[in-house]
Amino acid sequence: MASLILLNGAQLAKQQSGALGIVCLRANYSTDGPRKLKTTNVAALKRGTGGRSSFNGVVATVFGATGFLGRYVCNKLGKIGSQVIIPYRADHYEAMRLKLCGDLGQVLFHPYHLCDEESIYKAVKYSNVVINLVGRDWETKNFAFQDVHVEGARRLARIAKQAGVEKFIHVSSLNATPHPEPILTKEGSKFLKSKYAGEKAVREEFPDAIVFRPSDIYGQEDRFLRYYAHIWRRQFRGMPLWYSGERTIKQPVYCGDVAQGIVNAIKDSDSQGQTYQAVGPRRYKLSELVDWFHREMRKDKEWWGYQRYDLRYDPTFMIKVKLTEFICPSFPVGDLHTERVEREYVTDDVKKGVPTLEDLGVNLTMMEDQVPWELRPYRAALYYDAELGEFEKPAPPQFLH
Repeated sequence: MASLILLNGAQLAKQQSGALGIVCLRANYSTDGPRKLKTTNVAALKRGTGGRSSFNGVVATVFGATGFLGRYVCNKLGKIGSQVIIPYRADHYEAMRLKLCGDLGQVLFHPYHLCDEESIYKAVKYSNVVINLVGRDWETKNFAFQDVHVEGARRLARIAKQAGVEKFIHVSSLNATPHPEPILTKEGSKFLKSKYAGEKAVREEFPDAIVFRPSDIYGQEDRFLRYYAHIWRRQFRGMPLWYSGERTIKQPVYCGDVAQGIVNAIKDSDSQGQTYQAVGPRRYKLSELVDWFHREMRKDKEWWGYQRYDLRYDPTFMIKVKLTEFICPSFPVGDLHTERVEREYVTDDVKKGVPTLEDLGVNLTMMEDQVPWELRPYRAALYYDAELGEFEKPAPPQFLH
């Protein structure tokens, strides 16, 4: 009706004005023609062009949003106009900073507990996407690996299925296996064992779940670069590594790439039921990486007498690890604990035929381009005038073909 009025008005004006012409555009409304909706959920009604101030139809509940990876995922979702529901526990100020990830009114918060099914259901009942980023690097008196990685993941998947959620995304670990190879402990990594059981539990409750298996993730406030940069990880001026790091192969991935892969999986209609390996573009020896980190921090042999040595011949280091766990069980100094040291020397097993982030259209970030920026706060003589040219640019690590 609006279009007819505008056109008739233009014809009338042209007749009255003679040579004067008026250009009118046809006004189109969403009610002009019927559209078939897949669901009556408000999330199906997209509005806007797809930017931050529009609504792209995605209502995502992100469990574990206040963690390291969760902040990047929420930021990526907010930039494309998603509505984000952030369940949180403990102090709400820990989650309030994530309100800036999306436009006004697009980021909502809800208190929950991993064992409280009613609070979980309230957090997911309006969503069409649920992302599980909940995890622990070490066990505490309140949450063991079994409670978080297995039972908690199973509970989230089951309730999401009951609530009619379209996509459930679960983040696991690259080297997850039911029988991890023991290195320093008798049983091997409990973390990797529980992550494998968690994948299996999620598949049982939500068969079409999307699983991501990331390798070591680095970025702002990570637990990979800063683990090796922390002074507590070193033993005096040396760095103890299993076989001096020569037998361990790592393929670290940038956190922004993992977050982008998760967002792309939400938009990809063929991602249902898939398992993706979130790994970086290159493989390195652990010894090459650690040496490069210390060169970037200007703490190599020329400055601080840094050197690597074989952990097998230094029992005092594991005594320090046990002492750290005993003194601060809730949050170990420098993230130094037995489980982390055990998992540190597991070689990344990238299986052939399993899709990666590149299959989701992610342009992977090179470590050589990102790590110098991440390690800059740890650089020795940080405020020294670098323009004098006294320090040479450190050579990048040698990668494996």
